[in-house]
Amino acid sequence: MDIQDKIKKRRLELNLTLDDVAKELGVNKSTVLRYESKSINKMPIDVIPPLAKILQCSPEYLMGWDDEYNDYNNIFKISKQKLPLLGSISCGVPIYANEERESYILCGTEIKADFCLKCHGDSMINARINDGDIVFIRKQDVVNNGEIAAVIIEDEATLKRFFYYKEQGMVILRAENPKYKDIVLTGDKLNTITIIGKAVAFQSDVE
Repeated sequence: MDIQDKIKKRRLELNLTLDDVAKELGVNKSTVLRYESKSINKMPIDVIPPLAKILQCSPEYLMGWDDEYNDYNNIFKISKQKLPLLGSISCGVPIYANEERESYILCGTEIKADFCLKCHGDSMINARINDGDIVFIRKQDVVNNGEIAAVIIEDEATLKRFFYYKEQGMVILRAENPKYKDIVLTGDKLNTITIIGKAVAFQSDVE
């Protein structure tokens, strides 16, 4: 197997994108694509060690001097990213939307989010989101029915399951706690709602 094939094979095995490898290597995505293609005959030798580290294998494996992937089979790389914490969001009665950047939260790069919010209240406990948890939000103005979304209603923010019924002209925001009633919006009230984004992960403190 050629070095180009080994690079692509290991990248796919690790579920890494071209962008992921390029970012870690400090090059452009197109450069990594060339490393995986037959468009280059020789790869710069100084690229091999850092590339092997990213692909969790030995340089000898990439160069074809060793049939084994690596000597690091029991070592797993943990990549981190910092996401801005943009205030709080209600898991109960909607609260005033505070979008001031307070600090940053460190999380794994596998979380594809743009920012995070601190949750207050108990309306989403059956989704395992508790008071004080950090919820990670990916910016998007449309979500599918049943997905958990961060929503602003007249300058007040809440985290709920989102349902939109076009024919009835109705939006329902549903809690994950039976003690809370659905928030039902129809008519002109539909103009008061804005989807901030989709909740993609949450993080709880370990005591």
